[in-house]
Amino acid sequence: MNILICDDDREIVRAIEIYLKNEGYRTLPAYDGLQALQILEQEPVHLVIMDIMMPGMDGLSVTEKIRATRNVPIILLSAKSEDYDKIQGLNLGADDYVTKPFSPMELVARVKSQLRRFTDLGSMEKPREGHQYRTGGLFLDDDEKTVTVDGKEILLTPKEYGILAFLMKNMGKVFSIEQIYEQVWDEPAYNPDNTVAVHIRHIREKIEIDPKDPRYLKVVWGVGYKIEKIRER
Repeated sequence: MNILICDDDREIVRAIEIYLKNEGYRTLPAYDGLQALQILEQEPVHLVIMDIMMPGMDGLSVTEKIRATRNVPIILLSAKSEDYDKIQGLNLGADDYVTKPFSPMELVARVKSQLRRFTDLGSMEKPREGHQYRTGGLFLDDDEKTVTVDGKEILLTPKEYGILAFLMKNMGKVFSIEQIYEQVWDEPAYNPDNTVAVHIRHIREKIEIDPKDPRYLKVVWGVGYKIEKIRER
């Protein structure tokens, strides 16, 4: 699998490359946002590691451009630890966020986790029975990995799909933010509120006619979220 690494610090890029190559991945280095976008046009890319703070086109701008046309997983890197950067990156469609300085092995673990989910979502295994879920006009086919609302296909990122699929498979049940995070991110939840809330808002913007008055993805205040059971007329 090909992993694009974009950071204006060449030493960081080289260090990440060493660890990823040891795991059998092919790396595609870039040192600014424009170069990263050029590589994406020329090479098949299965995951992007993107630094936020870069001269010229920064990582957030690149993330926004990537998300306009692709669902490839994106992990953002930043020397800053403020929630604002994390939330802004997630708002633009990033799947994960790692703060510098970071453990290379932690980054590799996050890469593997994102690739596993991305591969699963795109897999073409033999269809299995009973993996379709519907409530009202919202339909999720977990074999085809597709979501439609009133017959119109909705484009979701891997994390957004993971959250929606988890809730639809357990329709009517309420899950806390921590439970959703641990199920979808497959790691212990440490202050996951902002991360999950941003993804929930994105899902609502895509599946709800009025995201502020959602029909499907409901909040149970002080408890968590659920997918409402709606009978077809």
